[in-house]
Amino acid sequence: MKRFKEFLTRKNIEFSVKRYFIDGLSAMAIGLFSTLIIGLIIQTLGDQLALLFGPHPIFDTLIELGNTAKGLMGAGIGVAVSFGLKAPPLVCYSGIITGMLGATLGGPAGSFVAAAIGCEFGKAISKETKVDIIVTPAVTLLFGMIAAKTIGPAVDWLMTGLGVIIMRATDLQPFFMGIAVSVIMGLVLTAPISSAALAIMLNLGGLAAGAATVGCSAQMIGFAIISYRENKMGGFIAQGIGTSMLQVPNIVRNFWIIVPPTLASAVLGPVSTMVFKMQNNPAGAGMGTSGLVGQINTFNTMGYTLPVLLEVLLLHIVLPAILSYLFYVILRRMGKIKDGDMKLDL
Repeated sequence: MKRFKEFLTRKNIEFSVKRYFIDGLSAMAIGLFSTLIIGLIIQTLGDQLALLFGPHPIFDTLIELGNTAKGLMGAGIGVAVSFGLKAPPLVCYSGIITGMLGATLGGPAGSFVAAAIGCEFGKAISKETKVDIIVTPAVTLLFGMIAAKTIGPAVDWLMTGLGVIIMRATDLQPFFMGIAVSVIMGLVLTAPISSAALAIMLNLGGLAAGAATVGCSAQMIGFAIISYRENKMGGFIAQGIGTSMLQVPNIVRNFWIIVPPTLASAVLGPVSTMVFKMQNNPAGAGMGTSGLVGQINTFNTMGYTLPVLLEVLLLHIVLPAILSYLFYVILRRMGKIKDGDMKLDL
């Protein structure tokens, strides 16, 4: 047993929740953004320009590029997850194929599983033979395919089924589920877990995705506003368009700082589901205001109209800012939040 543990340590193989559900999912999100999400943005840009100005080869090129990027989602997940799990080069590059296999047979969740399992077996055999350049990718591909065919579809079915339950529950109980989905997805976004990867694996859509976007936006815009005193414009942009995850070390030191944006998301969740009936798709549900992806996909889902624009501005930006600041002032006067509690080392 001792030798086995030493072997795992030497190969940088670690079986833990942190390794797979934090490091792995965070890496998966990077792969998703580099393929599916950016591809969707580029394709949307091409489509909208073509609608505004008529057909043009440049617009056609944008659409083609976007569709190609979306089609390579599995490859992006595979290489990103392998890199995130600290795999050597031969294993990383083989992850392109295991990720594609997993995506074909089990969707995004299947891609993650196939890439992760193939990666760990590849790492175990890496540099153990004199023909490493053949054995390592072969082992990675073999176990990745086995995982893609056996485990991937089951995991994808489980995640998709859970997503269907969440969406149906939100349709039936928009008030309570609006609160739950908005708060939980917002907290996941701020925590060192990928809300984008989670939303895509759940295939979250409809009212539930709309509430998720509001909750994520409340966290990002909320932290950007209430920490402006300490972090100025640099911090505002880093959190408001980047990620509120930057505040995790400060949250560990004083958990009260996460209360204002969380309360804002709890208030706005049912407003989203019951009053404005906001909707979104899986690619935008867990992104919040990061790169404005949540807003772009809201327009893709609900339409490019003035009423939708006003609703997005109100629920994704204006109300999260106002409510977060009000809750922040109350907690500050109670002495729960003090100067320096949200200072970022930018």
